[in-house]
Amino acid sequence: MQVLDAAAVSDWAGACVRSLSALRPAIDGINVYPVADSDTGSNLLYTMTGAYEALAGAEATEAATALAVLARGAVRNARGNSGVILSQVVRGIAEWAEGGVDLDGAGLAAALGHADEVATGAVSRPVAGTMLTVLHAVSASVRGDTRALAEVAHAAALSAAAALEETPRQLPALAKAGVVDAGGRGLVAVLDALAAVITGEAVQPTHDLEAVRTPEPQPYAWEVMYLLDGVDKDRLPAFRKELSGFGDSVTVAGDGSGSHAVHVHCADIGAAIEAGLQLGRPRHIRVEPLITPTPIEPGGGLDRSVVAVVRGGALAELLRAEGLAVLAVPEDETPGVEDMIGLFNEVAGQRLIVLPGGPDLTVAANVAAGHPMVGDREVVVIPCASPVQVLAALAVHDADRRVNDDVVAMAEAAAATRRGELRIAREESLTWVGRAQSGDVLGLVDDEVVLIEPAPASEANLVASAMGVLARMLALGGELVTVLGGADAPPGVAVALAAQLRLEHPEVELTSYASGQSDAVLLMGVE
Repeated sequence: MQVLDAAAVSDWAGACVRSLSALRPAIDGINVYPVADSDTGSNLLYTMTGAYEALAGAEATEAATALAVLARGAVRNARGNSGVILSQVVRGIAEWAEGGVDLDGAGLAAALGHADEVATGAVSRPVAGTMLTVLHAVSASVRGDTRALAEVAHAAALSAAAALEETPRQLPALAKAGVVDAGGRGLVAVLDALAAVITGEAVQPTHDLEAVRTPEPQPYAWEVMYLLDGVDKDRLPAFRKELSGFGDSVTVAGDGSGSHAVHVHCADIGAAIEAGLQLGRPRHIRVEPLITPTPIEPGGGLDRSVVAVVRGGALAELLRAEGLAVLAVPEDETPGVEDMIGLFNEVAGQRLIVLPGGPDLTVAANVAAGHPMVGDREVVVIPCASPVQVLAALAVHDADRRVNDDVVAMAEAAAATRRGELRIAREESLTWVGRAQSGDVLGLVDDEVVLIEPAPASEANLVASAMGVLARMLALGGELVTVLGGADAPPGVAVALAAQLRLEHPEVELTSYASGQSDAVLLMGVE
């Protein structure tokens, strides 16, 4: 087959239904994220069956027409987060074909790239290690590929299988359960079916689909889905944001002809539906119970999980390297409820310990900790005014201690860490130690300006200012200094500061890392 035609589209849809039907119990069994409600395989099958039936009842002689019908059927029948994403994969391929481009090898490669964009755009908060991650890998692997159709389809299926095997290393909840992502496994089946139809040869990669034994499920929240017509597209971003305030797993996915499939996990069914009524005409409303995320009991290897909320990409990567699930928040933004609950759902354990790297992040974590979507999980937020306090708390974390003792130790370590920072003045201002001009280096201890170093913010001035701040902090004692370099810190500052600190305070140990934060040049902590 050199070009995908209408018959092949129909064959692909039928092959997807057969494959997902056979795999449904296994996929349901490994469904642990975002909630362990054991229905991902069922949702994918229902979505694709509805799409196939829509195509069977239509007269489509062109591939583009057949794909458009298939996409509309998938959106109308989409169930669950995974079903909505799958519907957008089909829609993305269909939209590309509508441009009049033949779906040969190059055309399929481009269509898969567009499917990636469409599916990702429908999800409010994409998470690494999920179905979307597998789709990203597929898109990247065939980008610009000009080989024959069969070769591109085969390459897409193999790259999906390889990406699926990586999902437990990207999402802690999967690693703790010992499974691959359920939605990703379904996407692999869909792409395997496409390759089989095109090449005439079955693609059967081996995957570990061991089911996780779970206790009897207990409803704690709801999965709300409906189709929304008559939508003003300019209001969709605000609509997604509003839904994100109710819960998580928010998707708003169009079918290309004016209707949108809405999906949210929330505790307030009425609020989710009312939000749709304010925007358009909801129909085909479905509400299903969710279950509490499955905890791993003490004695089973885990009774708590630690997560962090910070700003600065380098700092986030540092914490991830320590095995934490981390929410990296962009500068000048505050995480919403969905962002926080999504972070909570990335990890297992009945008890969650949250380390937020700033006062506003602490407030956001506290709001999410009391949200009904958390269910009966116990969430403890350790207040931290600076990322250096996050590192101090993490340094004393001991999973072998009793949970309460561990929380107390971490909270005490954070509170006992004195904090300082260097900032560059953006405008003229009056401080407790004098008038600062734009470009001056400001040294702060516990948010109070304690010194001003006149501009420019050279390496020498920064080191001198940092030593001035540290001298005040070390006057009260201290054995360990932690320095986090911001995005604007000159590359030689850390080395020069370490040398000066060894000269003036040889009794003090220094650790320094890059943080990537843009609001401060240096963050300092003394323990």
